[in-house]
Amino acid sequence: MRVLEINVVCGIRSTGKICAELAFLLQSRGDEALVAYGRETVPQEYQALSHPVTNAADVRLHALLSRLSDRAGFYSTKKTEELVKWIKEYNPDIIHLHNLHGYYLNLEVLFRYLRESGKPVLCTLHDCWLFTGHCAHYDYYGCEKWKTGCGDCQYRGAYPKALVSRSAENYERKKRLFTGIKNLRLIAPSQWVANQAKESFLKDYPIDVLPSGIDTELFYRRESAFRDKYGLRDKFVVLGVASFWTKEKGIEDINRLAEELPRDTFQVVTIGQQKKPGTLSDKVLAVDATDRAETLCELYSAADLFVNPTWLETQGLTTIEALACGTPAVVYRSGGAAECVDESCGVVLERGDYEGLKRTVLAAAAGQFSFTRDTCRAKAEAYDKHRCYAAILNLYDGLYRLRQGGTGQNG
Repeated sequence: MRVLEINVVCGIRSTGKICAELAFLLQSRGDEALVAYGRETVPQEYQALSHPVTNAADVRLHALLSRLSDRAGFYSTKKTEELVKWIKEYNPDIIHLHNLHGYYLNLEVLFRYLRESGKPVLCTLHDCWLFTGHCAHYDYYGCEKWKTGCGDCQYRGAYPKALVSRSAENYERKKRLFTGIKNLRLIAPSQWVANQAKESFLKDYPIDVLPSGIDTELFYRRESAFRDKYGLRDKFVVLGVASFWTKEKGIEDINRLAEELPRDTFQVVTIGQQKKPGTLSDKVLAVDATDRAETLCELYSAADLFVNPTWLETQGLTTIEALACGTPAVVYRSGGAAECVDESCGVVLERGDYEGLKRTVLAAAAGQFSFTRDTCRAKAEAYDKHRCYAAILNLYDGLYRLRQGGTGQNG
């Protein structure tokens, strides 16, 4: 079996690691697999299984044109034509799509080929961009235009940023491209995403809820010098993690916690970059973003409580990582975040319930909850990546057998 993964990045960040690890697992069991990726650097260990779609200059041009026109995903025509030519030569049995946004693909060129090829296509909805006229996440804004047709988008400042709004046109183009493909099947990493897709123009496609996983052999409770390094041994440490701290990811509630919790007994710590420098309170202990699992584990392990006050969450892998290290979590009921937490390992609050968040932190510090390191770890083990990847590999196998039975030949 030969599988092609397509994603904006390869081997880095959550979606890039998922693609690369799936390809690696396929190769390790004797199948063939490659990742066609759009941008940035591929770690050394994954370079042999990667295939670049474009180059940095084309990505920058696509991004610039998208900013001016609000047509992200409809440039990079020549590079995508070259990709399609290469795909025909590679001749995969299955094509697995991941994030198609990120200024590296022309959707019309790619989906014209997918429609004509008749090959089985899987598409993982790591966010909601595929079925909206503009944004990848709309939950923060409470927008439901995507259910019937976008238009006059008030949130064009959200990624992918644009100076004008062509969301109605984009919606109709996507709907035309993405519907009616005979062999397309969707994967949702959470039930929330699946429910959203079922209310969109993708509703007629079969959809499997297959959560993304973490490496529980890598994420576990470790000895940490973090408290000693920063003089926090006698304090209750509240930790938040985000790639970028923005309003949508809960920066305002993080700042309020840091300002209002007693400084002599509490310390709020964050990992991640500030989207705009100076937006974190000076009472927050800010740690630079890191991709090193060992460093993350030490920080998760040093914390007494993990908080995820996000308004935008497809699944919540950072929450699962914290649980794997034995640290209980408090999350808002945003997207798929609530699906990762139950009474055995944390607390789920209604989105934006800051007072509830503060009360929960104080109650946790007072020992008023019954969850333990072991119960947190047990919850995380349900998301072990080997189990999660096995479900996707089984799906590949089923599609391959079905295709072989239907065609009687490879390719």
